[in-house]
Amino acid sequence: MKMKNTIYLDYNATTPVDPMVLEEMLKILKEDFGNPSSQSHIFGQRAAEYIENARGQTAALINASASEIIFTSGATESCNTAIFGAAETYKERGNNVITSTAEHKAVLESCRQLANKGFEITYLRPDSSCRILPDKIENALTNKTILVSIMLANNVTGIINEVEKIGQICKKRGILFFTDATQAAGKIPIDVEKMNIDLLAFSAHKIYGPKGTGALYIRKKAPRVHIAPLILGGGQEKGLRGGTENVAGIVGFGKACELAKFLMEKENAAITLLRNRFEAGLLKEIRDAIIFGSNVHRLPNTTNISFPGIRADKLLKFMPQVAASTGSAFDSTEGYPNYVLKACGVEEDLIAGSLRFSIGRFTTIEQINYAIQTITQKVKEWKRG
Repeated sequence: MKMKNTIYLDYNATTPVDPMVLEEMLKILKEDFGNPSSQSHIFGQRAAEYIENARGQTAALINASASEIIFTSGATESCNTAIFGAAETYKERGNNVITSTAEHKAVLESCRQLANKGFEITYLRPDSSCRILPDKIENALTNKTILVSIMLANNVTGIINEVEKIGQICKKRGILFFTDATQAAGKIPIDVEKMNIDLLAFSAHKIYGPKGTGALYIRKKAPRVHIAPLILGGGQEKGLRGGTENVAGIVGFGKACELAKFLMEKENAAITLLRNRFEAGLLKEIRDAIIFGSNVHRLPNTTNISFPGIRADKLLKFMPQVAASTGSAFDSTEGYPNYVLKACGVEEDLIAGSLRFSIGRFTTIEQINYAIQTITQKVKEWKRG
């Protein structure tokens, strides 16, 4: 994936729309433009049918039932709905919510708002490998805990948490377990039944679908989970998300999920080889480089690497040929170091030199080789002053 001779290695930020997804969406935009709420004629009926087909495709990616999926505008809305909706519904049982300091801002800001409303938020710090260990969750639970919110895979480091064990702990205590699976969905297998997940958020634009479309899984059995709606309107999405559905976006999301499920095993094998080649090439040439989380389970496409003595944000400007991310290493207005790496105990000079590279479906070995060469050259030039 190129733009003006730049290699795109920022798939965790967003992915290009797969051509097969685009084809499905264009059909809706050009021909089947009906409002799914208009059930008095064929245009609305067909739109509703498209949505239900996509609901099934989306549910299949995480081994859920179609009736357990509601569509949203994206993972941020899904996270907000899960947290606010669960807190409002179950507040009579308790007021404690457990999360981690390494969560996405969609979760952390939601929890901050709950704290302003009188909820007690327990923030757990990850270990040195940036994981939230199940034992830490179990030790933090109280008789007032109503919700545990721990992400499946971290967007900055790619580290995968042991959500199946966390889910078991929560189920045993009758506590809801929500996981933000935005980075994990479509990259690794997810089974909401096996993992004992009650609520799960994910998004289309992370898996080669369109921006502006997401989903929230809400368990319907053993136990049935009830949440209050965040957006009120005409009763769409089972009354849990008002507003006319984005039919083209939802259809694209469904197709993206179908492709991800079909391609996952083969795609992961190829992407893992590219990532390993990329890391080995950089470590060979830049001996003091450090890869975060290389010793623990992480996403096959993600590497977060620090170049000591270098400011990563400035390095990116120095090498426009490679599109990567500081993983929000420095807030654009405040200049604070990346809160995820800081929460993991990483020293600030290493945080300053860290870059997140994320590989995807359209990355080639030629691009990886070019990226290794370019990054190595620019880092060495920087160090020579």
